[in-house]
Amino acid sequence: RAFVRYTSRAEIGLLKQLPPKALANIEIIRGDLRDYSAVEQAAKDVDTVFHLGALISIPYSYVHPVETVQTNVIGTMNILEACRKTGAKLVHTSTSEVYGTALRVPIDEDHPLQGQSPYSASKIGADKLVESYYRSFDVQTVTIRPFNTYGPGQSNRAVIPTIITQALSGDVVRLGNLEAIRDFTYLDDTVEGFLLAGKAELWNGETYNLGTGEEISIGAIAELIFKIMGKHPEIMVEQGRLRPEKSEVLRLISDNHKAKAVLGWQPKSGMEEGLRRTIQWISTHMDLYKPEEYGL
Repeated sequence: RAFVRYTSRAEIGLLKQLPPKALANIEIIRGDLRDYSAVEQAAKDVDTVFHLGALISIPYSYVHPVETVQTNVIGTMNILEACRKTGAKLVHTSTSEVYGTALRVPIDEDHPLQGQSPYSASKIGADKLVESYYRSFDVQTVTIRPFNTYGPGQSNRAVIPTIITQALSGDVVRLGNLEAIRDFTYLDDTVEGFLLAGKAELWNGETYNLGTGEEISIGAIAELIFKIMGKHPEIMVEQGRLRPEKSEVLRLISDNHKAKAVLGWQPKSGMEEGLRRTIQWISTHMDLYKPEEYGL
């Protein structure tokens, strides 16, 4: 069963990329996370809820912080209330952005949380609500905290598709902060972490980082993408793509020992192979992208 945000065109996002036979086996419920009745309907008669719904763009959260908080905080509370009522277990999605710029590296799950954007603050609030429902109402939860997932299907609001689509379509790639350091994790590895969490039967309110433990700057990953593609575009830093100075997260690198020890999770995809797969997918789906626009 999949809960998708209602649109008048009955759009289902990238679910439409599934093979017809697989899609025919999915019950689609349309609604909005901010509407409790819709969320409760989606949670009926299921044993596990994977909470992946959120407004995830940091630039969008600067423009529309109220909508971001309503969706990410109130939406999460609605899911928790539905799980409380139906007895469903919850795998909740956090983000490495809740840590802010690293105070120590690698970042373990006990690292302080820092709200450096409305988005990250909304996710901190959501994470703490999940913690509170486990402690207050014994809702069975686990929180997965991915570090910069990338791969086929990702939208242009993320940096790797932004680099690839601009490199495919022109000779200039416009980016923001090139010195920011991230821990990029390939999609398949992140998905495996979620599935392992859902099967682990350790519904004790714990949080697990999913990251490779390897760091790379935005500038360096752009150069690696160019090398794989055999292209040599010019990189231009565009002021409109820079975060406010105190909001920029300068360094994220995961300590993934807990996920390895408890969930048996291990990242398997190397950076170059993951980028090759991503480049190939985007190359055949350029109709989904607008590389000439800066997507919030």
